[in-house]
Amino acid sequence: MKRNGVDKNEQNDLLNPLSNRTIVLGVTGGIAAYKACDLASQLRKANADVHAILTTNAKEFVSLLTFQTLTRNPAHCEQYGDAADWRPEHIDLAQRADLIVIAPATANIIAKLANGICDDLLTTTVLASSARVILAPAMNPRMYEHVATQQNLATLKNRFFYEIVLPEIGEVACGDYGAGKMASIDSIMDSITSHLMVHRTLAGKNILVTAGGTREPIDPVRFIGNRSSGKMGIAMADAAYAAGAEVTLISTVEVERPYEVLLVETAHEMQETVEAEFDRCDALVMTAAVADYRPLAVSTHKIKKTDTEDISLELTKNPDIVDLLGRIKRPDQFIIGFAAESEELMSNASQKLQRKNLDVIVGNDITVPDIGFGSDDNAVVILSASGNKESLPRMPKRAIAAHLCDILVDGLADKQKILQKH
Repeated sequence: MKRNGVDKNEQNDLLNPLSNRTIVLGVTGGIAAYKACDLASQLRKANADVHAILTTNAKEFVSLLTFQTLTRNPAHCEQYGDAADWRPEHIDLAQRADLIVIAPATANIIAKLANGICDDLLTTTVLASSARVILAPAMNPRMYEHVATQQNLATLKNRFFYEIVLPEIGEVACGDYGAGKMASIDSIMDSITSHLMVHRTLAGKNILVTAGGTREPIDPVRFIGNRSSGKMGIAMADAAYAAGAEVTLISTVEVERPYEVLLVETAHEMQETVEAEFDRCDALVMTAAVADYRPLAVSTHKIKKTDTEDISLELTKNPDIVDLLGRIKRPDQFIIGFAAESEELMSNASQKLQRKNLDVIVGNDITVPDIGFGSDDNAVVILSASGNKESLPRMPKRAIAAHLCDILVDGLADKQKILQKH
């Protein structure tokens, strides 16, 4: 049955992003393993196709039969158990998974995954899969706060792009108090739902993002720079990648990510790299703070301090990268620019939007304390070439990035509709 050209099953999937999605539920050996039974039940009620993998230690707390009953699918544990057909079990599950959720995730499984160790069915399945992974850590607070655990979690989050559902603070089973209680089932379900709602909305799209402030050398040790931390650009690249896009990040800030990161330093390096990548991108998000000027001459040796009170630097103008690309963009390409202003935000942002032939410009007032440069938060106004205007109050930059991804999805779709009419 179709309504307004949409199949009824498709409507159900839009309303329930878990419907008919294959989720591998990993359960490891901790007292919180019993909570995974409730998670399995809720996933199944949401019409997800759930396949549980228990570690050997997990079976000390819960049974395979429990998960078989709750998920209505075989539960798994043995690395070399009998398979239904000729395909290795971990490869079969890995290829079918839309999402892998490990709850509880012990310090042991976190350490293994961070270092690529696969010595049981769960770890081999994770490494053999291209599906995203959500971890819900649960352990003694001292174990959770240990530098090794924190480093492993940082590796999984920043390098492998796992989503971490942070543990709650409270009394754990051993009587200690602190951060270590597994997050509530509602919190884990929210993360799963949010992930599946945004996942693949930018699939098949190539998104080019720039981040950070350029450095224009004066001599071998000094440079002209700005206060940009690159956090907005990195958040934007992360959000696009989470939405299924092929992402290239051109950054002055070195980060480890699962997508391609190209490091640059100066405005000219930024320009050359962006221009080399621009033709193959569907959208450019130009968050980088590119220096407007650079020294006309760069000393090959460190400039020595003299008795003279003053020193003069002759500066020359750098190219406006987004302005150049706005003039040559194809009809199917979408460009988002950024405007950091200290006065007349709306007027300046609007002028830049039109002058540089952008599709969208994101403006922020840099005089507002505690947001913007260096902060994890920002408050912005979003102007579009179509005349739309939107103000976002203070919120995390990752939330702004997620919203801009939604704008990208709609904007790219609108461009395709226009091209098809012609």
